Order: sequence, then C-alpha cells, then structure tokens
Amino acid sequence: MQVIDSIVTQAAGIAATRRDIHAHPELCFEELRTADLVAQRLTDWGIPVHRGLGRTGVVGIVRSGTSKRSIGLRADMDALPMQEFNSFAHASQHPGKMHACGHDGHVAMLLAAAQHFSTQRHFDGTVYLIFQPAEEGGGGAREMIADGLFELFPMDAVFGMHNWPGPELGRFAVSSGPVMASSNEFKITLRGKGGHAALPHLAVDPLPAACQMVQAFQTIISRNKKPVDAGVVSVTMIHAGEATNVIPDSCEVQGTVRTFTLEVLDLIEKRMEQLARHTAQAFDLQCDFEFVRNYPPTVNSAPEAEFARAVMAGIVGADRVDVQEPTMGAEDFAYMLQAKPGAYCFIANGDGRHREIGHGGGPCMLHNASYDFNDELIPLGATYWVRLTEQWLAIDGGSEGRS
Repeated sequence: MQVIDSIVTQAAGIAATRRDIHAHPELCFEELRTADLVAQRLTDWGIPVHRGLGRTGVVGIVRSGTSKRSIGLRADMDALPMQEFNSFAHASQHPGKMHACGHDGHVAMLLAAAQHFSTQRHFDGTVYLIFQPAEEGGGGAREMIADGLFELFPMDAVFGMHNWPGPELGRFAVSSGPVMASSNEFKITLRGKGGHAALPHLAVDPLPAACQMVQAFQTIISRNKKPVDAGVVSVTMIHAGEATNVIPDSCEVQGTVRTFTLEVLDLIEKRMEQLARHTAQAFDLQCDFEFVRNYPPTVNSAPEAEFARAVMAGIVGADRVDVQEPTMGAEDFAYMLQAKPGAYCFIANGDGRHREIGHGGGPCMLHNASYDFNDELIPLGATYWVRLTEQWLAIDGGSEGRS
C-alpha cells in the first residue's frame, strides 16, 4: 500500500480524536460537541470553516492556486440510538447511544486528510471538507443541500466513503450505477369491529385480512416486477390485540421497502396500496395506507466511479479494488449524488480482530452493539482522500471536463 508517510506519522493523534468521538456519541442533529471538535481541529490547522448548514454541519474550505475547479469530500458524524456492549476505554459514555456504524472513523479519516492539506497542497483548485450530520434517518445531506451547500460551495463533483466490515484491511470497492438502495417505510391500519373470540361471527376480524395481505405483498416481488429488477418488501411489525379471548378492533402492519430504481419503487407502492385496500374491502374492513419515502437510491456516476477506482488502484493495486456489490442498505449521500456527479465507495474494515479487550460478543458488523471502527484504516482512508483530490484538481489541468 502506498500510504502517505506524514499521515501515518500523525495517525495516532487522529485515532485519539476518533476514540474521543466514539466515547461521546451524538444522535442526528444533536452533533454539537462533535461539530465543535471538528471545527476546532480545522481552525487549529488554519482551515476556514463554515458552520450551520443542516443545523450542525461543518464545511472546511481548502484552496490552492487559481483554478476554479473544486471537489467535495463528505463524512457523516452522527451515531445510532442503541446500547453499546463494548467495555473498552473508549466505549460510549452515553447510555442508549453508540457509534455502531463507524461515522466516528469517517470523521477521523477526513480530519486526517484535512491535517495533511493544512501543510501540503499539491493541487490547483478548492477542496470542500463536508462533515455532515444526521445520516442515520435524519436526512442531513438533504438538509445541508436545502440550506445552500452547493450554492455556497459550487463543487464540480462530490465523493463519499463508508467502512465495510468483513473484507481484509487494504481493500476498496467502487462501481458505477446503483450501490445502495432507496429506503422507504409503510404503515397500514386495518379497522374492523372487535368482539369475543368465541363469537367471531359477531365481529369483523382484521387479523385474517392482515395475514393474507402480508403474503400477497410478496407476489409483487415475484409476479409484478421484472425478475432482473431488485426489490425488497419486508413486513417487520404487526400489532394487534391485548387478550387471547378478544378479537381486536384494528391491526397495524409496518415495514420497509428497498429498491435500486424509482421506477420499481413506484410499482411496489402502487401495488401495495391496491392490495391493502382491496383486501380490506373483501373482508369488510376500513384501511388506512401510509407510505413514506425516506432516502432515494445511491447511484454513482460512471466517470467519477472509474476515476475513483483508478486512484484506489494507485494506492493499493488494481487487484485490491473490488467490484462494489450493491447493498439494500440505504445512505443519504444519495441526495448529494442526485445534485452532483460523484461516487460513494467502500473501504474494508477487517473482520473485527482489531478490537481491544473488552469488546462485546458477536461479529463486528455495522449496527452491531459490539462494533468498533478499525483505526488502522485512518492512514489509508486519508491517503485516498488526498490522492483523489490531487488527481481531480491536477495542476496540469488534466481534470478539466471531468464533471
């Protein structure tokens, strides 16, 4: 691996910052301490800072030379509302809050790149360091854009990166096209008439209808959409009843839908509503149907994805840059890619053996209570950010027309 020596030298200090952030997790739009820490580090390194986009967002501005070309690098800052099982020294100090997705590490990798840029700017143009709040369900990217992110900082392209547990350290993955799915929620309430469970003919029972409806939803996947198009309908909650001898008045069905295209999403939403309402009608029930679209699909633009792949290959070798297998997880970086060309990549986090004594049981997977970011990634991830910027903003003008 061709990592930058000066970043390696400074990695221990950045790792300490990462562990400090991990010990003090903050949920979406509550990242006040984290934003203060990021802004202070950037200011200490002489990097101008803009604050307040998306409430708690921070943008660092690094300029070199005279070119008007620009690039955006994004890291998310928020934690998850879950209890950490780890007991090592930097475990969460806030019950019910945990950096279980590695956003603390994402901040650290971008800070390490920023520290490098503070003394070495081998490029011609501007790099915007975007520290984004509220990725975990709050739509912080959308809110930063609404507050004028791309008007205030008119970057030509924007790039994001997420750690990925499992593959060995020293691997990347990037591909063009959809790499993460849209995230959507539904809530369906069937309303009937309660009664005694021993006298079902005097009631209008919503439960048999709910059972048939849940099964019918899977025929949308198997019989309505094209087999080559990806889509998931998962019913994850069914709430009804309070006693074994009482037929409930209503039944609530909730879950999630994931797709890689808006066309498939339109189809699934339409068919779900038809099935829900017609099933309710067949059982003489009333139906309330709610469908909320959260994050759109994350779709990498081809030129930027291939450019990122070439940069990665120059760092770790082409044989260690994998095809990015699309995942049905969602990511609000999708909003940035709807507005700008760019690419969202994965960096391998290892299999979990990096964790210190005191980690919880189970695998070191994302959104797992035993997860911890691998600090060995910091020099590699920061090197990628630096080399990506240097090559995108090449002083010889070689990046003209990439956007």
